Amino acid sequence: MTNFSELNISESTQNSLKRMGFEEATPIQEGTITFGMEGRDIIGQAQTGTGKTAAFGIPIIEKIDTSNPAVQALVIAPTRELAIQVSEEIYKIGYGKRARILSVYGGQEIGRQIRALRNNPQIVVGTPGRILDHINRKTLKLSGVQTLVLDEADEMLNMGFIEDINTILASVPEERQTLLFSATMPGPIRKIAETFMKNPEMVKIKSKEMTVENIDQYFVKAHESEKFDVLTRLLNVHQPELAIVFGRTKRRVDELSHALSIRGYLAEGIHGDLTQAKRMSVLRQFKENKIDVLVATDVAARGLDISGVTHVYNFDIPQDPESYVHRIGRTGRAGKSGMAITFVTPREMGYLRIVEETTKKRMTPLRPPSSDEALIGQQRVAVAQLTEVIEKNELSDYSQLAAELLEKFDANDLVAAAIKSLTREPDGTPVSITEERPLPMRRTSSRDRGGYKGNRGGGSRSFGGGRGQGGGGSRRSGGRDGSRRDGNRSRSSKYDR
Repeated sequence: MTNFSELNISESTQNSLKRMGFEEATPIQEGTITFGMEGRDIIGQAQTGTGKTAAFGIPIIEKIDTSNPAVQALVIAPTRELAIQVSEEIYKIGYGKRARILSVYGGQEIGRQIRALRNNPQIVVGTPGRILDHINRKTLKLSGVQTLVLDEADEMLNMGFIEDINTILASVPEERQTLLFSATMPGPIRKIAETFMKNPEMVKIKSKEMTVENIDQYFVKAHESEKFDVLTRLLNVHQPELAIVFGRTKRRVDELSHALSIRGYLAEGIHGDLTQAKRMSVLRQFKENKIDVLVATDVAARGLDISGVTHVYNFDIPQDPESYVHRIGRTGRAGKSGMAITFVTPREMGYLRIVEETTKKRMTPLRPPSSDEALIGQQRVAVAQLTEVIEKNELSDYSQLAAELLEKFDANDLVAAAIKSLTREPDGTPVSITEERPLPMRRTSSRDRGGYKGNRGGGSRSFGGGRGQGGGGSRRSGGRDGSRRDGNRSRSSKYDR
């Protein structure tokens, strides 16, 4: 892989990428950045999870003139969740340059967006319906746009946005750079490329680079208030050698790592607010097996070399499948097997569908272990420890004490007492975990690749996976999808995406 330092990127952007944990460019990033910096039109055919946002975000930031108040780059994304994620990532990439970025999408009060647009953002990321709304209201002026990005174009086609996109494309200057990203290239997407792009370069990433063949993927359906106790029981049963627990927010990471420590686990948290020195210290402890559980936001899932992870627990399902793939990719490396378990609240079940489409692998429902099963898991660990001590055969100094105890007590009772003393019994110490709002429910649409129906059950299969079987930032869009009203104007749910 190519380091970002080899791609003629400014020092301020390189520093931002290091702060984000990005060290090496993925194939889609390497190809797109090279052509993007030259001002070429690009068609990027790649699955979600290959690093597309940075692929187009880096050239955008490099080209932005911060002294020019006009909107210079427009990114169109199919859903509000993706628009928020893309704008946040571009903001982080452009941290050193201080470019002004705004995301606009349905479901958020339009008056607030209009006021924000008056502050002259230089990069606008939005959903097709809301961008078109602002164009029609003349609150979004696109005459200064130099770079246009269509992200997940095939998804926008499936959602019925093709007419909106054509209208938006006709509203931006002809002399511009256009970058189109799509996992597939159906006829209407090819037509957009032929009509609105000039001799585009093709950057195609094979989907096999997205495979997660060595990772057993499970989901646990649980209410928000149940998730922590289920997590601790799973840890007791699975006995991971090294585990990463992913949380959606920094607060979540801090509370989870503290709660796990209270319950007796060797856990540390890592997120973007920590100093670089602290982050490196935590990662070093994790790599040296001084801590068993690393609790992290997505910052730890990207670009960091963490090997030997046997289990990944998604305490919060991520808003976008790209983050999911990066998260579970921390395990199942170098030919070893791994296990990924994702917690899903009943309201978030619809998010499984898009994740499964991305990984091309169906998740298996996992029945959470009971308290008794968690205790049995800990007892097995104690028996293994006792067996290991016996096999080392370094007991001569203790033989006399053993003989004295055998005169007083039954041998069976003595072994049971030894096992009990080594067993870390499930701990019910009260912990404080703030409940997070569930992700916004996805609307089901006949155009929506079969719809995010979210009708998967929790299943009753075994919770599986012991040590042997396991192998070796805050985004809330607010409000629910649905019809909305801006003043006295009503729009269909299409404009809320």
